[in-house]
Amino acid sequence: MMKNKRVLVKFSGEALAGENGFGIDTSILKFIADEIKTLVNSGIEVGIVIGGGNIIRGVSAAKDGIIKRTSGDYMGMLSTVINSIAMQEALEHVGMEVRVQSAIKMEAISETFIVRRAQRHLQKGRIVIFAAGTGNPYFTTDTAATLRAIEINSDMIIKATKVDGVYDKDPKKFLDATKLNELSYERAMDDSIKVMDDTSVALAKDNNLPIVVCNMFVKNNLLEIINGDYSKCSIVQKQNN
Repeated sequence: MMKNKRVLVKFSGEALAGENGFGIDTSILKFIADEIKTLVNSGIEVGIVIGGGNIIRGVSAAKDGIIKRTSGDYMGMLSTVINSIAMQEALEHVGMEVRVQSAIKMEAISETFIVRRAQRHLQKGRIVIFAAGTGNPYFTTDTAATLRAIEINSDMIIKATKVDGVYDKDPKKFLDATKLNELSYERAMDDSIKVMDDTSVALAKDNNLPIVVCNMFVKNNLLEIINGDYSKCSIVQKQNN
């Protein structure tokens, strides 16, 4: 029996760029679309949030003071809209029904985010992509993903990245880095861990929402996780005392 019926998957914008480091690699879009299609065909309701780091980040845009941080963050939100439209196209290309809902009104290209409408789309088997973050500066797309997951009553949030889980230190810098298969919300907010930003982890903790971190490039990984197999990932959840 399927363990989780509704999930929100958070993809990093950087991962969409592939080896180029910038822009959108359509072969990656196709791979993700096929993985999401597998979930939907298995009866799972799927929400998606995509970052915008492959185009621009608000912090980076504002680093020299010429562009204000608030304006930089809005620029970052627009980059997530670009990625969301690309993802919508890829999913429709493989035969899925998709809706993009933006936290910033953009009637020509997306619906405006309305939680009841999003829930209705999910109930009808449509994939919903949540764009433009929370619609507010100073909040990351990690926080937006956690917020949307809570609003749509998701069973879990899956953060699909380039690594296979959470480590006690950066595995790219330290050969002795140890993978943490399971950890508490408090441990996840540790500065040396940083699963997601503290605001998003705190939101997840307050709502008892499990966070799973996995490698987005492993075929069928998402489906296996949703069916309860956490062997190829790390899970952040309430720890039993």
